Amino acid sequence: MQAVDTTNGRAMYWGTGRRKSAVARVRLVPGTGQLIVNGKPGDLYFQFNANYLGVLRAPLETLGLENEYDILVKAEGGGLTGQADSIRLGVARALCQLDPDNRPPLKTEGYLTRDPRAKERKKYGLHKARKAPQYSKR
Repeated sequence: MQAVDTTNGRAMYWGTGRRKSAVARVRLVPGTGQLIVNGKPGDLYFQFNANYLGVLRAPLETLGLENEYDILVKAEGGGLTGQADSIRLGVARALCQLDPDNRPPLKTEGYLTRDPRAKERKKYGLHKARKAPQYSKR
């Protein structure tokens, strides 16, 4: 689904990514490769951590489009790791909207797969999800 922004007539591509309890709504806009997350520069938001920033840009680097699109993100929930992974999924989905030919390389790299792992809930009678109280024989 492609939409045109009425303010300046540029094409915009959307993608939603999720990971753990984090949700990221991603927009790709033709530009210079800027990353803006929740109104802040991406490197500042992710505390200049090269791992997080590398994860975010991985789908664009796979296709060789690092400096052709700006990434605008609204991220909610979770921590920085979950948000970074959810942004990666959102960027990959937006790139599939941009051009259906982008799908096979992103699929082989695993960028279109939502990671289903999440924290297991705590059960009654236990300290955590699986940690039981110490067993006493007598």
